[in-house]
Amino acid sequence: MVYFDAASAVPLHPVAREALVAGLEDGWGDSARLYREGRRARMLLDAARETAAEAVGCRADELVFVSSGTAAVHAGISGALAGRRRVGSHLIVSAVEHSSVLHSAEVWESGGGSVTRVGVARTGAVSPAAYGDALRPGTALAVLQSANHEVGTVQPVAEVAAVCREAGVPLLVDAAQSLGWGRVDGDWSLLTASAHKWGGPPGVGLLVVRKGVRFAPQGALDERESGRAPGFENLPAIVAAAASLRAVRAAADTEAARLRELTDRIRTRVPHLVPDVEVVGDPVRRLPGVVTFSCLYVDGETLLHELDRAGFSVSSGSSCTSSTLTPSHVLVAMGVLSEGNVRVSLPSGTRAEDVEHFLDVLPGAVAGVREKLGAPTTAATAAPGTTSLVVDALGKLCPLPVIELAKVIGDVPIGATVRVLADDEAARLDIPAWCQMRGQEYVGEEEGAGGSPVYVVRRVS
Repeated sequence: MVYFDAASAVPLHPVAREALVAGLEDGWGDSARLYREGRRARMLLDAARETAAEAVGCRADELVFVSSGTAAVHAGISGALAGRRRVGSHLIVSAVEHSSVLHSAEVWESGGGSVTRVGVARTGAVSPAAYGDALRPGTALAVLQSANHEVGTVQPVAEVAAVCREAGVPLLVDAAQSLGWGRVDGDWSLLTASAHKWGGPPGVGLLVVRKGVRFAPQGALDERESGRAPGFENLPAIVAAAASLRAVRAAADTEAARLRELTDRIRTRVPHLVPDVEVVGDPVRRLPGVVTFSCLYVDGETLLHELDRAGFSVSSGSSCTSSTLTPSHVLVAMGVLSEGNVRVSLPSGTRAEDVEHFLDVLPGAVAGVREKLGAPTTAATAAPGTTSLVVDALGKLCPLPVIELAKVIGDVPIGATVRVLADDEAARLDIPAWCQMRGQEYVGEEEGAGGSPVYVVRRVS
């Protein structure tokens, strides 16, 4: 098997493995105690904190270790909002944040707070001006990821941080995807990260709160980790996380250049190898090892299984995955095709021959899925006298509504319409995306009988 899902989790780095074993041998003591074993544990913990802080670019006393990246996000958002409750209750997030941020925003909203979700361009990037427009009196906190976890787009953190700083609003940066590649630029106020994203062990997160930021930890606390992360520290894992972060950062520049060449190869060649593909995400401002594309007329889950059988572990933001039947919120916010979505995220050390083999396998896998679904292979011609058509795709999941549309668009003359009845949520995103890819006009959405959506498409070519 070839593992191409590094954006989800990275295999344990060899340095992390060695440090983990050493930590288990020497770091089992209670770091809060004054006897020998406790002092040894405290020395290991302090050294790990110094190492992590140097990698982040902060003071050691600004950084605490928590149980995961998600826990860091939850603690960071809730603590910052509570610390600034006298300022107001307005929270700003982007529409493409990780689910941990969006879940925190939902909790805040359900408790009476207000949330502005800033939209993104088709590349997945936010506009600093849009964050500036969202700022208002009573804004307590703004949140922005450093890079997107699904499409790899790098966000303009430094510019957004400057806008927030001028308004006196702290910015929390979710740096989970990018911290292994380098420090986060800009005058940010809080930062979170997760060790399993850079080759550390799972179960270790970082929370950084700059000096001077009002912060009130929530929940039951104790004296450990500055009162911001209760419970006995997982010291062996913390030691391994810090050691692996230092190791990957030492090789980051060289490895980033190598992986960029490989992902550029995928971005360039996939549209030529596979017809009807949309490569998504920013083509320049993106993470080194991430490339994402969507394939028309393809069931994303089936395609992932086909690639798995061919020996490749990849991920998807498609609506058709085993965990959800709704489109990825990231792809929805970007307004790009969601069906048949594939995210290839290359771990450090990926071989060029593995990428070439993937490019050899992909066209056949996509063609096989399309054949099973009955996707159109040639353009249809208009039937004489036909002025409009109705496609009943109710009860059919993606990509079937789009496939049915593609089959009949040629059966109406230029200027006539096709009305697609579809109750799959993904159709709201995929039919307009299909129109853009195919040069047809998306007229809009209407409400049909029984409340089901009707999507109206006009043939223009």
